Amino acid sequence: MFLKRCFRKKNGKRHVYWQLVESYRTPQGSRHRVVGYLGELSKSARRGWARLATVLDGKAATKAEQLSLLDQSDPDPTLPDTITVDLNGVRVQRTRDFGGVYLALTLWRMLELDDLLDQRIAKGDEAVPWSLMAAVLAIARFCEPDSELHVEDTWYPRTALGEMLGISENLVNDTRLYRTLDVILALKSEIEGHLKSRIGELFKPDFDLLLYDVTSTYFEGQAEENPQAKRGYSRDHRPDTKQVCVALVVTREGFPLGYEVFSGNRADVTTVKEIVEAMEAKYGQAGRVWVMDRGMVSQENLEFLRTRNARYLVGTPKSMLRQFEKHLLDKDWEEVRDGVEVRLVSSADAQETFVLCRSEDRREKEKAIHARFLARIEDGLSKLEKTLAGAARKRDKVTIGKQIGRLLGRNSRGAGAFQIEVVDAPEHRSGLKLVWSRVNEWEDWATLSEGCYLLRTNITDQTPQQLWQTYMQLTEVEAAFRTHKSDLQIRPIWHQLEHRVQAHILFSFLAYAMWKTLQTWMDRSGLGRGTRTVIEEVARIKACDVILPTSTGREVRVCCITEPDAAQRSLIDRLGLAIPQRLGRPSWVAVPQQLDSACSIDFSPKSPQHGL
Repeated sequence: MFLKRCFRKKNGKRHVYWQLVESYRTPQGSRHRVVGYLGELSKSARRGWARLATVLDGKAATKAEQLSLLDQSDPDPTLPDTITVDLNGVRVQRTRDFGGVYLALTLWRMLELDDLLDQRIAKGDEAVPWSLMAAVLAIARFCEPDSELHVEDTWYPRTALGEMLGISENLVNDTRLYRTLDVILALKSEIEGHLKSRIGELFKPDFDLLLYDVTSTYFEGQAEENPQAKRGYSRDHRPDTKQVCVALVVTREGFPLGYEVFSGNRADVTTVKEIVEAMEAKYGQAGRVWVMDRGMVSQENLEFLRTRNARYLVGTPKSMLRQFEKHLLDKDWEEVRDGVEVRLVSSADAQETFVLCRSEDRREKEKAIHARFLARIEDGLSKLEKTLAGAARKRDKVTIGKQIGRLLGRNSRGAGAFQIEVVDAPEHRSGLKLVWSRVNEWEDWATLSEGCYLLRTNITDQTPQQLWQTYMQLTEVEAAFRTHKSDLQIRPIWHQLEHRVQAHILFSFLAYAMWKTLQTWMDRSGLGRGTRTVIEEVARIKACDVILPTSTGREVRVCCITEPDAAQRSLIDRLGLAIPQRLGRPSWVAVPQQLDSACSIDFSPKSPQHGL
């Protein structure tokens, strides 16, 4: 679901409102339907987002108050309470991004990551506390992910974060940012444990169900000094580059619990034991249910989980469906949702239960895929057949065989549907003829198995519907990877050193925890999951310096926040945020240092310097 802004004219006045829209598939393609209208802000609706405060054990109000005041410094004692302003000279300077960084800082403090880092990092002689620099890096990754050099040169000076955190622009440089990566990396385990505890306080998620999957992210550069940078199976379709594998564990709701970084050539199935032991060491062993896709499944891994009294629900290879062919023909299937049916089959030793599933939407998709591959193979074979029939010279069987192999390799999903043979044909100048036909047994099995998949589990206290719904939660891990890669841009990795790569992934993990907090907050308040829409709308709120010439001959600077428009105000009210009207206190503008007379420049028309 996502948010959609709409406009309507009533009595000659333009009104802005929001719709909560759901995307769904039809045979004609993707369609949208309105789930709810959110534009009319009743008293209860205005409190929609603020409902989270009841879960925040009294700390949300304190955090919001801190963010609303922002600058608690004393006013300039030389600035009078009232002063005459020359309106003709009023001007605006330094428009900066405010709304996006304000929202991100709210989430950072809501997760109490600032308190954790303040407590865990020993104070030294550093000019800026490491906890504040960590906030800068995490907020940058959340709002505009890019390199540390980009943060220093472009992003940080363009935002109002300096006024919020009290860190001047000259103190945010790439050296200090890189050192922050090194300092915070040492706290990885404590950060993971803290997030679990804090998210548990905020949202009460189910920590007994653990969803696990692995993705990869690639490097720009050779990364020769990083032993984990290897070539392997690339989910990013970049086999030409080195990569690392990132293993992520999330809850049923998609909250991140922990992650590990593995070498880029590490097989998924070999990571399970290490991840399970790491999670159990951090959060305990009892009552865990592990959900994984078929890439993690091996008999050794399943036996390992059973020896630890862990419960599991995993996918299986498509080839394993053959063992259940007779059950696919049975009639007693249970419908768990529109177009989806499941059936339970006990294993021979009664230690496991196999869950047969078939989906009408998936059947249509696989049917279309098979049809496309079959058409390609038939077209390729027909062309090769004509080529052999019209060739002007002898052809070699080995060469023709290689051509057929390449054709089938490019269309492997339909390769088993054909019986192909190259035979001698004296009547042709090529000396060869292509003979091929369709395999009826393959087509019969494809028709029967299209849309079907198989799960296996040792869980005995759930219904078929519950088992299927539990396995479908793996989409939360896939969504987490999409957010990491698309919105938080964890790829490509430009760092070349192993510890810097680890720290880069840690801050992506932190930014995702902030992202997921916002998304869950929205979801529970009836705003759907269109997180990017909310971020982009709030980010359009700016901060700017208003310069006021006064009767004293000096100028006063006031950092003001732009007034939100109707659509932004609607979302802000639901967020329960109190957007301040200005940042900090009014202050005198510093008088620029006068140029020495010896260094003055004459800009008169007669001066040779005039043309410069």
